[in-house]
Amino acid sequence: MIRNPILPGFNPDPSFIRVGKTYYIATSTFEWYPGVRIYRSTDLANWEFCAAPLDRAGLLDMRGNPDSCGVWAPCLSHADGRFWLVYTDVKRFDGAFKDAHNYITTCEAIDGRWSDPVYVNSSGFDPSLFHDSDGRKWFLNMQWNHRGKGTGGNPAHASFDGILLQQWHPARGLVGPVTNIWPGTKRGLTEAPHLFRRGGWYYLTTAEGGTGYGHAVSMARARNICGPYESHPDLHLMTAADAPDHPIQRTGHGQYVETPDGEVWHTFLMGHPIPGPDGQGRFCPLGRETGIERCVWRDDGWLYLEGGSLLARTEVPAKAESHDDRKAVEYDFTAPLHSDFQWLRTPEPTRIFRINDGALTLIGRESLGSWFEQALVARRQQHLRYRAETVVAFDPQTYQQAAGLTTYYNRHKFHALVVTHEPGFGRALSILSCPGDWPDAALFAPLDQPVPIPEGPVHLAVEVDHAQQRFFWRKGEAWHQIGPTLDASVISDEGGRGEHGSFTGAFVGMVAFDITGQGREARFSRFSYAPE
Repeated sequence: MIRNPILPGFNPDPSFIRVGKTYYIATSTFEWYPGVRIYRSTDLANWEFCAAPLDRAGLLDMRGNPDSCGVWAPCLSHADGRFWLVYTDVKRFDGAFKDAHNYITTCEAIDGRWSDPVYVNSSGFDPSLFHDSDGRKWFLNMQWNHRGKGTGGNPAHASFDGILLQQWHPARGLVGPVTNIWPGTKRGLTEAPHLFRRGGWYYLTTAEGGTGYGHAVSMARARNICGPYESHPDLHLMTAADAPDHPIQRTGHGQYVETPDGEVWHTFLMGHPIPGPDGQGRFCPLGRETGIERCVWRDDGWLYLEGGSLLARTEVPAKAESHDDRKAVEYDFTAPLHSDFQWLRTPEPTRIFRINDGALTLIGRESLGSWFEQALVARRQQHLRYRAETVVAFDPQTYQQAAGLTTYYNRHKFHALVVTHEPGFGRALSILSCPGDWPDAALFAPLDQPVPIPEGPVHLAVEVDHAQQRFFWRKGEAWHQIGPTLDASVISDEGGRGEHGSFTGAFVGMVAFDITGQGREARFSRFSYAPE
């Protein structure tokens, strides 16, 4: 039995391939570094992390990228004895424009050093590369239209102006005419194109409806790669848009794969929402996760979900059994940094942290939420209930220096328990919180006053239980709660700006800042994450 999600926590936009008997999924990382996360499996049920290809400045530099920009919707493929990765680096989020630059990098081994990128175009995002059986390669991406309502090819949303197709050659780049092959269905917001070929047809799958609760996987086909394309009889292969009580929501954006014995599967991104602390609303603190469904081909030559509806299942019958992932993890800080952890935007991690003497030392840089150089090292929240702990040694000299433990989504959505220095209190604990205040990112202080602490390392902890979270600290044996119970649901896609305003997921980790510019250092000797 396969249990969805197969990749819990922030793992969206799954590009799915098979090479021999091994399956690979590549997911978006947005502003988190290194860029793109690739997982592998031999049974479709259990997946392990294997690579983060965009790991140097020549491949990716996101300093200055706004929240939820960066690496959108990679496409992984394999041809000519090597892996091919197509990705977008989005530089602008708000307003009529999207500055989205598309690149290709390759590598013979999935976990090797990937080639310097080849720039392709900037006409839209969610690019993919299709390797046809005649040896030609075709580049696809959605076309972004900045001109406003009534100017695009799909009336549902003018900005998403169809799927572009053009031949691409490794030596010559883009060649031949650009063809807009499909405007999408009436659902609109057509993006994330993937092509495959079967039985004399070219099949096109796309995501539609936006990446919120109207999301869908849509499908079309044509005899000629350039079209014309006809839409699926049901328009969509899967969607939960009309089933708000279904446990899996936001289904869309995935890719098709056949197994060696002829089974057919399709990945999808998904969310499983929880209500807020008042019992109202829908919030996905784990972000957009990856699921998988078995499909069938019917006599009409179209693909359908095996279950017969448009709804993806939480449990899918399979030969393999999904392992229980609720295991506590104790991280020892030995180089290199454990692959569970990522940081934000910069290709120069030595500017913000180092690992030595069994500890992670963060070098305080810009403010919590900076788009340039923020010393924050964190891992995904992958469970609705968990406890995380750390120990920090930090000797701040001013309130402009702080270090501690944070639950973090972006500059508008975080809670942080920090060691700082407060006039009249000296070295003290404080809580910094931005509970979804968009666009101002106003800072709130849930504590009535700072809590003075003696010298030496201090233990910090956070417990999250669905929509609530609590911070704790200790210097001796006993833990003490500090501050009120906080709203954890705001550390989610929907928190603050709403479901279409941010696209990553909740992280928990270690942070330090020094806005005096002196680079005050904080030493973290341990970190643990324990699902409950």
